[in-house]
Amino acid sequence: MKSIIDSVKLVIEKSKFVHVNEQAILDFSKGVTGEEFEDSEFGPETILPNTATEEQQIALAFVYNSINFCYWGEPKWTVEINGNFYDGSSGMLRAVKNAIENGFSLLDPKYLENLSENNLAKILKGNVEIPLFQERLNLLRELGKNLLEKHNGAFKNVVEKADGDAAKIVELLTRDFPKVFNDVANYQDQEVKFYKRAQLVPAHLFDLSKFGLISIPLSGYNELTAFADYKVPQLLRKFEILEYTNELANKIDNKVEIPSGSDEEIEIRANTIWAIELATKILRKKFPQANAAKVDGIFWFKGQVKSPNDKPYHRTKTIWY
Repeated sequence: MKSIIDSVKLVIEKSKFVHVNEQAILDFSKGVTGEEFEDSEFGPETILPNTATEEQQIALAFVYNSINFCYWGEPKWTVEINGNFYDGSSGMLRAVKNAIENGFSLLDPKYLENLSENNLAKILKGNVEIPLFQERLNLLRELGKNLLEKHNGAFKNVVEKADGDAAKIVELLTRDFPKVFNDVANYQDQEVKFYKRAQLVPAHLFDLSKFGLISIPLSGYNELTAFADYKVPQLLRKFEILEYTNELANKIDNKVEIPSGSDEEIEIRANTIWAIELATKILRKKFPQANAAKVDGIFWFKGQVKSPNDKPYHRTKTIWY
């Protein structure tokens, strides 16, 4: 999205703590294969059973991505579903789906608007209380409230009002659900737009369309940017694409929390988006299907393969990622 890229560019020009190594992007790009573009964070596990309606399938994308953030901690929040253990975004997705299958009406905006603390605690019960529990409760209530007030209580109405266009969906989400999706920061008196979770919603919807679960024609997938979180910059650093000052590197390596909205945190996220944009331009010469969302996914999937030599990701307590 041009508005995101334009705002991020202001940060790149002034960055003090984080820089992008363009030669490292070139080196990395040489090893990318066409098969890597086929992987998707939104696979079969991100959809509901075929008995679900189109509205319910769409609703899952909104509900899940409203509370899909900040899982780190010691120990890390983990859920047990049918004898298997999951953490992070995978754990959240399965916790939400498991709740729906067990009678919690999480796809109903009226239920969301009045969601009780006790019920959400049951839904997200894990080995420890999930970080930012109260914030998640507030966001789900806000999601339901705004949907009822502005979109007649139907998630599908949001997609139709945006004509199925990814950028328009993001704009609607950040405008009509500001407390839930308006992911912006202030950097040296300039507004910087990231819209991480807001962009994940149309990305999720595009995969629903691949499975034939959404009838609304979708467009604009190539307009999405990287989903600036903590996992992708960790991988960009691993491949020496992101370079940190010694001061910032030491904080991250020692798991010192980086405050949300600080120059350091904003620079990490902004340079992540910028690096993925540069990588996408390079890769598109060889792979016409390349776009920022898919390139972001290549790094995200590489991050799922753990190595004992991996350096930590940056720690920031935030509702945005």
